[in-house]
Amino acid sequence: MLLDNHDRKINYVRLAVTDRCNLRCFYCMPEEGISYVKREELLSYEEMHRLITVLASEGVNKVRITGGEPFLRKGMFEFIDSINQIDGINDLHITTNGTLTKGKVHRFKEIGIKSVNLSLDTLNKERFFQITRRDEYDTVMDTLHELLECGIKTKINCVVMQGQNIDDIIPMVAMTETHPISVRFIEEMPFNGSGDHPATLHWTSHQTIQHIKDTYPSIEKVPDPPHSTSMNYHIPGHQGTVGFIAAYSRLFCGSCNRIRVTPQGLLKTCLYDSGVFSIKELLRHGASDEELKGAIQSAISHRAKDGFEAERNRGINNTVSESMATIGG
Repeated sequence: MLLDNHDRKINYVRLAVTDRCNLRCFYCMPEEGISYVKREELLSYEEMHRLITVLASEGVNKVRITGGEPFLRKGMFEFIDSINQIDGINDLHITTNGTLTKGKVHRFKEIGIKSVNLSLDTLNKERFFQITRRDEYDTVMDTLHELLECGIKTKINCVVMQGQNIDDIIPMVAMTETHPISVRFIEEMPFNGSGDHPATLHWTSHQTIQHIKDTYPSIEKVPDPPHSTSMNYHIPGHQGTVGFIAAYSRLFCGSCNRIRVTPQGLLKTCLYDSGVFSIKELLRHGASDEELKGAIQSAISHRAKDGFEAERNRGINNTVSESMATIGG
């Protein structure tokens, strides 16, 4: 079992398999994109498989595959299937923008994917183009419909942005009336690849909740699953649920059970830290499984209490400026 210095059990790893993305969402990266790492600097499938095997032996049972956009990397379905075969891994999930999986959703079920987080910030085609700088709205919606038809548990991740998609909040909530999905509204974060982020967040989770209550006054709080990052609600008569992720306010840190591994193999014990150590370097310098376990446990035993402490520990010359694509979605 992996326990941090705040007595929190770690049983969940978010594994970013690539920093590349075929969208250019302005809240994630500049229009010209970011400087992608060279292929040889990425963890190989073999290295990632070994890492997950080691983590599974230490009690990690949940894996989320993220990017960038994970399906830009060739052989992704086969890799995911191999991860699902690892002893102890029984909770496998995907985060995707849905642009490359149209017509392939049935394979998610075949390889044991428990759920899919679909990034979708608007239900308006023109606004989708404005936000992502790409004309892929119809493809993403086709993927969403396939997910629903295949009965795959689906969560929609919607980043709430002042002056961009506020008009989409209520239509997004309305989808939960007829579809068994979870629509989750996420506070905008500073990971946009530029280091430029407003000091004051216009739309916190609490403000978004109040906005929805104005239209759906009967919306009610429901119990949150253990370690949930979202505060969850339900509207009577609706099939689905609504969630709010206070990623900027960092209200969920107290029960955090996750670590992150970046595409370059950097271990992050918090979304807001600057990285703890390079797993890739250990692997490529011949570290044994026991040495790898020891390094991971040591990092976890010096973990920041919350995202605010992790950000402070970066120092004044190391402010948050990465693209979300480089740290795992």
